[in-house]
Amino acid sequence: MGVFSRQKFFEELAQGCLLPTAQQGLEQVWQLLLMCLLCRLLWMLGLPSFVKHLSTVAAGFYILYLFFELHMIWVVLLSLLCYLFLFLCRHSTMRGTFLSITVLIYLLLGELHMMDATNWHKMRGSQMVVAMKAISLAFDLDRGVVASVPSPIEFMGYIYFVGTIVFGPWISFNSYKESLEGRKLSLSWLLKVSFSWVKSQICLCVSNCVAPYLFPYFIPVYGDKLLRRRKIRWLLAYENTLSFHFSNYFVGYLSETTATLAGAGFTEEKENLKWDLAVSKPLNIEFPRSMGEVVTLWNTPMSSFLHTYVFKSALKFGTFTAVMITYTACALLHGLSFHLGAVLISLGFITYVEHVLRKRLADVLNACILPRKCLPTCTHKNKKSLWVHMINLIFSALAVLHMTYLGSVFNSSVDFMEEDEDDITHHTIQRWSGLSWTSHWLTFGCWILYRLLL
Repeated sequence: MGVFSRQKFFEELAQGCLLPTAQQGLEQVWQLLLMCLLCRLLWMLGLPSFVKHLSTVAAGFYILYLFFELHMIWVVLLSLLCYLFLFLCRHSTMRGTFLSITVLIYLLLGELHMMDATNWHKMRGSQMVVAMKAISLAFDLDRGVVASVPSPIEFMGYIYFVGTIVFGPWISFNSYKESLEGRKLSLSWLLKVSFSWVKSQICLCVSNCVAPYLFPYFIPVYGDKLLRRRKIRWLLAYENTLSFHFSNYFVGYLSETTATLAGAGFTEEKENLKWDLAVSKPLNIEFPRSMGEVVTLWNTPMSSFLHTYVFKSALKFGTFTAVMITYTACALLHGLSFHLGAVLISLGFITYVEHVLRKRLADVLNACILPRKCLPTCTHKNKKSLWVHMINLIFSALAVLHMTYLGSVFNSSVDFMEEDEDDITHHTIQRWSGLSWTSHWLTFGCWILYRLLL
C-alpha cells in the first residue's frame, strides 16, 4: 500500500485491508466465542457445581489446544505446579510470596531452556493469566479472602475458565465462582457482548489498516518541506505507537467479549446486575491526564492485580521501592524481552517522578494538578483557573510524548526478532537514540525540579 497514491489507497482500503482483517479476526476466534456461549447456557441449567467446573475445564482445554496445539502442555504443567504448591503449603501464611517466586522461576526457565522462544512467546498471554490467577488465589488464602484451598476441580475450573484462558482478563477466584451461578440472560448482557465485539474489530482494523498509514495517507504531512528529519522520526514513532495501542485495545475488548459472554465481568447492586467489565479505556489513554492514568487504564484488571497483590505487599519497603518492584514483577510476567523490560522499568521511573512532582506542585501552588482528577470536595484553593488548566495540559502533552517515545520500539519488525535478543536490544537502543533519549532526559529534568521544590 505504501506505493499507492492517496486516491488509490482509499479505493483499495476497504477491499484490500478492512474486510480481510475483520474476516480473519472472526475466523480465528469464532470457536472461542461459541464455547463461551455454550458454557454460559449450560451453567443456567442448575447442574451440580462440579459439573460446571468440569465443563469449563473441558472447554478451556479445547480452546488451548485450538490455539496452541500440543504446546498447551506447558500451560497445564504450570497449573499443576501451582496447585501442588498450594496443597503442600496449605498451612503456611506466606503462600503468596513463595508461589510468586516459584511461578517466576518456572516462566524464566521455560523461556530460557524448556522450549524455543517463538512458541513460548505465542503462549505468553495464557501463561501470564494462569500465573496471575494462581498468585492472586495464594494471596487471598493468606489474607482470608478465600477460606480454604479449593478442590482440584474448582482450582482447574478457575484456571481454565473458558472466558479468560487465552486473552484474559485476570479475574479473582470469587468472581469466577459468581460467574458459574447461571445468571439469566438479559438485554444489557447481550448489548455489552455486542458492543465489546464491535469495538474489538474496529480497533483491529485501526491497528492494521489505519495507524500504519496515518501520515502518508490520512494526514499527508510528509510533503511539507518545513518538516525536518527529526520531526518525521517522531511522526513515524507516533504511527508505531498508535498501531501498538490499538492492537492492545483489540485484545482488551476481545477479552471483555469472551469473559462477558461466558458470564463473568459484572457487579451486583441489590438485585440489579451491571455488565460493566472494562479492560482498557482508549480515550483516556490517547488523551491522558497523566502517565499514571495511562498505566492504570492500559489494562485495568492487571493493574488491579499488581496494585492489590504486588504493590501493597511491597509498600512496607517504601513507595519508590514498591513501585519498582511492581514494574519489575510486571516485566517478569511478560517474559524475558529487553524492549518490554526497558519500557516497563522506564515507566516505573516516569510515573513515580511524575507523581511526586505533581503532588509537590499541588501543595506549593494549592491547585488541582495532581495526576488524578481531584474530587469536587478537595481543599485546593485553585481549581479552575486558566493557569491550572495550562499546567494540566502541559503534563498531558508530556504524557503523549512519553507514550510516543516508549511505544516507538513496538512495530512489526520486532515480531521477527523474538529469537535473537541482541537484535531486539539493538533495535530498542537505536529507536530511542534516534529520538535523542528525550523521554529519559525529561524525566531526569522533572526529578531535578522536584528536588529543587523540596
